[in-house]
Amino acid sequence: MPAEGVYFSPGGVKTVIPLENNPDVFTSLIHDLGISPELGFYDVYSLDEPSLLAMIPRPALALIFITPAPMYYNVRAADGTRSSRNGVTYTGAGPEEPVTWFLQTIGNACGLYALIHAVANGEARGFVQKDSLIDRLLKEAEPLQWKERADVLYKSDELEEAHMKAARRGDTAAPPAEEHPGYHFIAFVKGKDGHLWELEGGSDGPVDRGLLAEEDDMLSDKALEAGVKRFIGFADGNLEFSIVALAKKE
Repeated sequence: MPAEGVYFSPGGVKTVIPLENNPDVFTSLIHDLGISPELGFYDVYSLDEPSLLAMIPRPALALIFITPAPMYYNVRAADGTRSSRNGVTYTGAGPEEPVTWFLQTIGNACGLYALIHAVANGEARGFVQKDSLIDRLLKEAEPLQWKERADVLYKSDELEEAHMKAARRGDTAAPPAEEHPGYHFIAFVKGKDGHLWELEGGSDGPVDRGLLAEEDDMLSDKALEAGVKRFIGFADGNLEFSIVALAKKE
């Protein structure tokens, strides 16, 4: 039985209440999923001001960039990035993948998929607690092709309940599930291959943004230029974006 507040669209797609863009909400959710309490999310208030960047523990293991839809589509058009709406051609599966990517099949769950992408990849993966919900989901999903992998998340009642619990937290009233927000949540992570990867459930697989130096984290100049600042360059005056960083608590 669906959790309270879950909505099924006229087309039968499971749709949830979107997460509030709030690092405390994000942190509570990843802990509920089974990520070590050593990790947490932090607001990124500036990409250039050293005193504000110094407030974030380093290394930054992942960034989640919340972008208005126009900025998102401008970058997609400029880069020629395929959307999953045009069909998924990505065939990656198994431990040889540099990153683990999930197609988003749950409506309004952009934030949930971004969180999963952030903790499932790179150094953050080492903070997944054994036999936790996220550990079980990743172990089941990773060997599978994209469609079956997406079904693992879609069919998980435990994941649905954890998401809905988090969606009711925060500082603002949760909107109904049938209300669609005009934002996209994108995770940036460092893959096993040392590359910067852009992970978003509406794309045709992960997007390779280039090789990073061994010492580069997600707030390094190179990672920011190839990732978040690439999007900001297409803002067209719309600065209604936000960024949170995943890092080990000090």
